[in-house]
Amino acid sequence: MEITLHLLQQQDAAGLFQFELENREFFERLVPSRGDDFYVFENFLSRHEELLKEQQESFANFYLIKNDSGDILGRINLVDIDRNNQTAEIGFRIGAKYGGKGIGNRALNLLLNADLGLKQIHGKTTTVNGASQKILTKNGFKEVDVSEEEFKMDGQNMRFVHYLWEAGKR
Repeated sequence: MEITLHLLQQQDAAGLFQFELENREFFERLVPSRGDDFYVFENFLSRHEELLKEQQESFANFYLIKNDSGDILGRINLVDIDRNNQTAEIGFRIGAKYGGKGIGNRALNLLLNADLGLKQIHGKTTTVNGASQKILTKNGFKEVDVSEEEFKMDGQNMRFVHYLWEAGKR
């Protein structure tokens, strides 16, 4: 299956909302919940507008991962972009029915091979999210820290694992 990355656009709102709804339960087993308000379409639209504004101001790049039919398979985001220091934070999520197919790995690889103008990208995931940990390390991210603070999510105790990618050190 071919995949491509597409910068988030206004017309993506309805499809992205549906993707988030369909995958809510799956995502909330691996990462903290976005809360019930996120899943109210009017609230989602407002948040979508904020993301587009952030992207326009060059503080973030929000990408949809799509197949050749245009279906949303996941998303991958660069946020808190600091152009002066050439750093950013990364986050990604792959839909439940697309997990284990190498899509996250290929999407991150596509992103990292683009001309991002970044020297460092920071990432984090939960200690129970082995798939994300594997995707990060396969793409040259190094584990740099595991947070001391433990929290409970979906009945499991977990912590955050922090990663760092540095340009030219893959």
